[in-house]
Amino acid sequence: MRILISNDDGVTAPGLAALHAALADHAECVVIAPDQDKSGASSSLTLDRPLHPQVLANGFISLNGTPTDCVHLGLNGLLEQTPDMVVSGINLGANLGDDVLYSGTVAAALEGRFLGGTSLAFSLLSRQPDNLPAAAHVARRLVEAQSRLDLPPRTVLNVNIPNLPLERIRGIQLTRLGHRARAAAPTKVVNPRGKEGYWIAVAGDAEDGGPGTDFHAVMQGYVSVTPLQLDRTFNEAFERLDGWLEGLL
Repeated sequence: MRILISNDDGVTAPGLAALHAALADHAECVVIAPDQDKSGASSSLTLDRPLHPQVLANGFISLNGTPTDCVHLGLNGLLEQTPDMVVSGINLGANLGDDVLYSGTVAAALEGRFLGGTSLAFSLLSRQPDNLPAAAHVARRLVEAQSRLDLPPRTVLNVNIPNLPLERIRGIQLTRLGHRARAAAPTKVVNPRGKEGYWIAVAGDAEDGGPGTDFHAVMQGYVSVTPLQLDRTFNEAFERLDGWLEGLL
């Protein structure tokens, strides 16, 4: 088993080190991660400049690009052997509901879809690393069990872990994505020279966060596991669109 590990918090992030340490004696692991924090990068690729991988003292590969760049290069020639699976994280901060549209952590796992198997993205619901050991334990258990999965190709499992020590985590729940309310307005700032700018505001609170959602599971102390698919075709809209498009041209 060869595992490619990436993240969006950057190559020096404690969550990345914790994930690697949890898996290093289970499989042959290689780490390719951004050289800086790329949170919110989604599935963007760097197309306006070359990418320069650098091997660090700990063996991790640092890349001046996005999480998707890291996995893309790892699957397409940077490594001598193609990985068997992609694992991303451990992100410090939730990736719940609509977060998956923006998350570089989830995007790195999505880029692993070309391997045909199931990729996993791990996030801890905290910006602090105190409960990373619990999150790393959860990640190890799920990766160990991955060989018993029978899911369609190109499936990604989005895993969110409550910010609790292991003994207080109540179990694992299979969930759907919830939905967030609209984010607050960006914060306007003006620099000393009078130039205006904006900080993007934090994500909105859960608007659809009832039982069965990822929001509800983690708030109740459970690990949330949500299967994601790449195909975003809205099949239920076909019937209405057929009539609307008819005769337009």
